[in-house]
Amino acid sequence: MKLDPNSSITIDMPGSPDLHTKLGCFLVPPGQKASLADYDPAYTGGYKNRTAARRKLMENLNAMVEQQEKLYAQDSYALLIIFQAMDAAGKDSAIEHVMSGVNPQGCEVHCFKAPSDEELDHDYLWRTSKVLPERGRIGIFNRSYYEEVLVVRVHPELLERQRLPAAARGDQIWTRRFEEINGFEKYLVANGIVVLKFFLNVSREEQRRRFLARIDRPEKNWKFAIADAKERAFWREYMQAYEQMLNHTSTSWAPWLVIPADNKWFTRLMVSEAIVRSLKGLDLAFPVVSRARRKELLAIRELLEAEG
Repeated sequence: MKLDPNSSITIDMPGSPDLHTKLGCFLVPPGQKASLADYDPAYTGGYKNRTAARRKLMENLNAMVEQQEKLYAQDSYALLIIFQAMDAAGKDSAIEHVMSGVNPQGCEVHCFKAPSDEELDHDYLWRTSKVLPERGRIGIFNRSYYEEVLVVRVHPELLERQRLPAAARGDQIWTRRFEEINGFEKYLVANGIVVLKFFLNVSREEQRRRFLARIDRPEKNWKFAIADAKERAFWREYMQAYEQMLNHTSTSWAPWLVIPADNKWFTRLMVSEAIVRSLKGLDLAFPVVSRARRKELLAIRELLEAEG
């Protein structure tokens, strides 16, 4: 993945002979109008079950551990991974399974729920800006500043809580926010923060099944809220908001990937594929020590061996 925000980016997304696909088919082409109807939430790319996918996932996790170590040691780039989705699409489980082998010292997850009073007293990018990943680290946003063009757009009454000046409101607010987000991400990429964005695309019927499972399984009851079910009444409005978001903020420097989410095992595989490819595209390497430093290390080795 090229980091030059002024260049056109081609993502050579992964695939395998048995997969019959590349992640590029999940890409929302920058500058082109895409429809969510073109992305199948149940697609599994030729995999019949999770067994083969699990083997490939484990390969990716091992590769991710190696790449993360280089990312941390090189200390030049950072990776910001953004997950957006409807409730029960599998954001939490994708993060848990895909990042399971990553060194926690080099990775941090942030969940963004309804903004607090303090956060509402700042601009909408403030609460995410202050937790951006440092160089050498991976940052994961479980929801993000994109909520400002999703839930706030579906429920415009939420804008009242933001106490915006009159000049910042009006019909152009969503177009302006798309432009602000694109500019913000362009700035991040230009400064070495790779932005990888996933929309986990779950169907309405699969969401219904998962909600029922949360009710039927006592250990899952805590994950279900009445408000989640009520939001299903706005499904069409959310899909329209997501489509607008994807079409206006999938850029050459920070494109969106629409990942099928009806089968969690396939979701995890595709997310891991994209992360590994993004890290490998940075051509990371362990720092090479200077000749003087190497001489110093050899002298220390002699001292340690003499102790034995």
